[in-house]
Amino acid sequence: MKWIVILSLTMATATYAADSKPKAETFLDAAKAGQDYIDQGEYKNDWGGAQIIALGEGNFRLVTYRGGLPGEGWDKEYKQENPGKREGSKIVFTGENAYRAEVANGKITINTDGGGPYTMEKTERKSPTLGAKAPAGAVVLLDGKNADAWTGGHLDERNFLAAGCKSKQSFMDFTAHFEFLLPFKPLGRGQDRGNSGVYLQDRYELQVLDSFGLKGENNECGGIYTQAKPAVNMCFPPLTWQTYDIDFIAAKYDASGQKTKNALVTIKHNGVTIHDRFELKGPTPGNDRKEDPTGGPLQLQGHGNPVFYRNIWVATK
Repeated sequence: MKWIVILSLTMATATYAADSKPKAETFLDAAKAGQDYIDQGEYKNDWGGAQIIALGEGNFRLVTYRGGLPGEGWDKEYKQENPGKREGSKIVFTGENAYRAEVANGKITINTDGGGPYTMEKTERKSPTLGAKAPAGAVVLLDGKNADAWTGGHLDERNFLAAGCKSKQSFMDFTAHFEFLLPFKPLGRGQDRGNSGVYLQDRYELQVLDSFGLKGENNECGGIYTQAKPAVNMCFPPLTWQTYDIDFIAAKYDASGQKTKNALVTIKHNGVTIHDRFELKGPTPGNDRKEDPTGGPLQLQGHGNPVFYRNIWVATK
């Protein structure tokens, strides 16, 4: 009888722990995402830039960059991170040397033992290629009217294409434009924070993920999965439209079918070059398509996260 009581208590405790675990809410509408989303984002002044990342339950991380924001002046040498917590209507970050930063009303106010107050104002960047029009002769794969160009394609009520489909057409050498939207999932971590991917020729994955404020690794946004991290992490905050502009040269083969040259790719994320003629070493994990002399479709990987796309076109060479 004793073991039954212990088992019941154990199950009750496990149930309580599961029930008390914070729910990883997913927001698709900025207007409904709350104050944490409003305060999250990018800030700057004449000294440099900062990114505030919402982590759920009133927790935040502040990353400051000397010279400017990533891809916009940051010297790639000085970078500081501090944890923060919401205290009423403001967020407070603390650190060494009496560092204290307060965020309220779209402004960061910073004080240290070396001086202050210093202020940073909130800013919202947009990709310079957002809304880029397809050149003459390009194949328009998504214009917001239908998903007819995609196997498994589905448009939502906003006419955005949901991740989890492949283009019906295959491609060899091409220039392509993609626009994508990541969900706001403050309690999500790592690959649980808006995971998707753009597969080139259904062989090589360009990672799509909410990596705002992270290091910029090969499994984060802009990374060529397992092969190369981006030159700079250009991920904007979630619920912000972002762009990939890709120039792809397919692998080359001789008459016997032996590969003589690896595929090459140049990628711009939000208008900044993050891979410059990178030599792809072979297919990336997560697909069954081997390299060969034929082309392949574009895949928008579905990973159970509500990631959406619009304005996709391909200019073949």
